[in-house]
Amino acid sequence: MSTTKNTRQRILDESLQRFNRNGYSTTTLAEIADAVGIAEGNLWYHFRTKIDLVKVLVQQCRDAMKANRSRAATSSTADDYVVGILSAVRIQLRYRFLLRDYLQFSDSIQAIAVDPDAIADRKMLRKLLGRLEREGMFRRDIPIDLEILARSLWIISRYWPDYLREQDGCTDVTWADQHRGFQHHFAVLLPYLTSAARQRLTEALDRATDSPSENTPMPTGTTDTAPPSGQRSTSA
Repeated sequence: MSTTKNTRQRILDESLQRFNRNGYSTTTLAEIADAVGIAEGNLWYHFRTKIDLVKVLVQQCRDAMKANRSRAATSSTADDYVVGILSAVRIQLRYRFLLRDYLQFSDSIQAIAVDPDAIADRKMLRKLLGRLEREGMFRRDIPIDLEILARSLWIISRYWPDYLREQDGCTDVTWADQHRGFQHHFAVLLPYLTSAARQRLTEALDRATDSPSENTPMPTGTTDTAPPSGQRSTSA
């Protein structure tokens, strides 16, 4: 039983890596089976078609997103904000083919036609901004609409993987790429904050992105949920 479960997970991990790197349409079941080290017939025992793989990966992505939104609030709003957004971006990057290649399998799967988790993630971002406001972290001399700000920040995070692919030609995303994406997020957010609040969020980002190496590729395995080493556990 454990061998069967392990093989199934290895198939999912290899499928996710290849879908992300090579694209859904160009990846074949034979290639996945060969990479896992099993016969294609053995792969069919677990997943008969690529769409069967996608359905499971969609659910795993949604489970990860829900777990991120369910993180218990801590006493540090700055840490909660940074970790919440970074975790959402990491999940999106880990399963990036689902958004990038959606039209290639949209006729066969309707699970992400209207994505309630994407809507819920935007609402989570709005709530985090509300916490910043309640703590007096926004400047009083600049008018601000938190709904518009939340939508703008969500759009930046949502389309960062597309930018990396289309402008930088990235196929393997590193921690440095993720950090750059958050800098664009900060470029919109920080001007609205007080100097003290900017300092708190910048320090929180430094703590959360204390990774072993900037050029280390982000994990693509579906079972990887751990943050980079050095990230505080207060957000768990």
